[in-house]
Amino acid sequence: MEVLRGIDLEIMQGERIFLCGASGAGKTTLLYTLAGLERPQRGRVQIGGEDLYELSRRDQSLLRNSKMGYIFQNYYLLPELTALENVMLPGMIRARNVRKRAIELLVEVGLEERIQHLPAELSGGEQQRVAIARALVNDPAIVFADEPTGNLDSRNGGEVMELLLDFAENLKTTLVVVTHDRSLARLGDRTLEILDGQMVMEEMGSKG
Repeated sequence: MEVLRGIDLEIMQGERIFLCGASGAGKTTLLYTLAGLERPQRGRVQIGGEDLYELSRRDQSLLRNSKMGYIFQNYYLLPELTALENVMLPGMIRARNVRKRAIELLVEVGLEERIQHLPAELSGGEQQRVAIARALVNDPAIVFADEPTGNLDSRNGGEVMELLLDFAENLKTTLVVVTHDRSLARLGDRTLEILDGQMVMEEMGSKG
């Protein structure tokens, strides 16, 4: 079954791109493909001049860990680890001591009083802030976010999105976000409309 068809997309370093469209349109598949999580049957994904799917699995993993951050709608925090330990995980995979950076990020997302709390002791909005800090702890060149506000109310969702956009702007990080919320999408540089696996429309956002 063909999910994506004929998408030709170039994203510049530091851009904030939003992917919009109905459920089943292919947004998440496109995000997974760009992030190296779902190999396309045809076509190429190049990141910083490297052809992602021509790399070995080991080199793909190294590239994802060093250059990419990923934020899932359902947070995917490890329940037995504290907020701090969850944020430190990507650095630990590379045998890096990121404790100081992890604490800095948790303070920046407003969780300085919750650093030693387990996910079950945090609200949904707080868990998503932990997930944002985790995605940023290795200072990635690009962050992918799949419906990062989908499980939050409008107030928490707006705060989380502003937080993510501020981080992207301050760190010059490229941001690619899947969202159903077009009011949030307008906060980026570009909004791309996906319909039946094709890119059918492009709009400039308020920061474009």
